[in-house]
Amino acid sequence: MQANKIINTGLIGFGFSAQTFHLPFLTQDNGFAVTAVSSSKPEQVKEKLPQAQVYASAKALITDSNVELIVITAPNDVHFELAKLALEHNKHVVIEKPFVTNSAQGQSLIELAEKQQKVLTVYHNRRWDGDFLTVKKLIEQQTLGDIKYFESHFDRFRPVVRDRWREQASEGGGILFDLGPHLIDQCLSLFGWPDKITAICEKTRAKSNNIDYFSITLHYAGMLANLQASLHCAGPNLRYKVQGDKANYEKFGLDPQEDRLKAGATPSCAQWAAETEKSYGILYKDDSSAQFPTELGGYQAFFQQLNLAISENAQPPVDAADALKSIKIIELAMQSSLEQKTIKI
Repeated sequence: MQANKIINTGLIGFGFSAQTFHLPFLTQDNGFAVTAVSSSKPEQVKEKLPQAQVYASAKALITDSNVELIVITAPNDVHFELAKLALEHNKHVVIEKPFVTNSAQGQSLIELAEKQQKVLTVYHNRRWDGDFLTVKKLIEQQTLGDIKYFESHFDRFRPVVRDRWREQASEGGGILFDLGPHLIDQCLSLFGWPDKITAICEKTRAKSNNIDYFSITLHYAGMLANLQASLHCAGPNLRYKVQGDKANYEKFGLDPQEDRLKAGATPSCAQWAAETEKSYGILYKDDSSAQFPTELGGYQAFFQQLNLAISENAQPPVDAADALKSIKIIELAMQSSLEQKTIKI
């Protein structure tokens, strides 16, 4: 898919998220030119983007630059105010997940984007993980039959609290807002809105200020979906367990794109995202089991669709209304855990 026009883009923040998940794609042939960056480290920006203008604050970039698109990779608790300011200044907006820190903010931004007739989307890049696309294919093609149980993990081994905003922030901090949106968005994409929710959200590490373990069960008619993240998982990480009445699928390990991007990989061709055969999941049937090839993912698809949404008024890569549903599930999960009960939605 070829982009139709070059879109001048302003990047808010120049930390891990910006440099790992956005810049490699914005600087490839996806129809974007990063012409403005807000950062407290201008020398770091100039090293990678010598032609970009560097602003000391996000507000200055939004109000003073002539970019068409604002990409927000700032801490979660400022997503709303920055997106609101950008939309008010007639900019298209991409927000790094999570969309916002409460659903009222999200609804407000959706209404403002509609009023301004601007694209508002959220970077739910895990929709383009190869293993997720594989699960989606297995379900759509009825290879597994009727799904009875779906389990999705995003586990890590980080037993010591780190001094960084993702773990320390009082609003939107912790893994429920960091990893939860990935798992929730994927589940809602596959199965839609659930009937009930049961959740356990805990602080399990010494000196933890935020939720660092969650187990969310979404109840559907005839099916349960369990979404879980732990920071005490040192062994092989189960990614998916999908059980149907015809077959099961199990997959260990994360999609390779993040590690490759961190290592400096350039997403210059589709095969850059291909998973190695040794990492394939297993398809289990009643009397047999075999590796099942992982579909080809690719986060570049998000940016290609984003360009078309801006230049041709096509559908955005992620509907902000979908991203808002994930925030509502997070709110319901916290309520369920606090009240120690299943909540009917």
